[in-house]
Amino acid sequence: MPTYVYETISSPPERFELRQKFDEPALTAHPETGEPVRRVMSGGLTMLPNGMKSADAPEQGCGPSTCQCGRFD
Repeated sequence: MPTYVYETISSPPERFELRQKFDEPALTAHPETGEPVRRVMSGGLTMLPNGMKSADAPEQGCGPSTCQCGRFD
């Protein structure tokens, strides 16, 4: 059974992990607080801009729609 990472849609977000079957739908609310959540993509291939090392990448990711480092502004 895979483990999925979720985070609350609040500031600052709270991350947590949950083991779910492949055929179970993604959570929309925190199981304990009921706060809205989204599933975070993790464990995959991360494409970084030229010259950027993985240690330099922001925690939330870096790309045209998620950039937090200013490289795509």
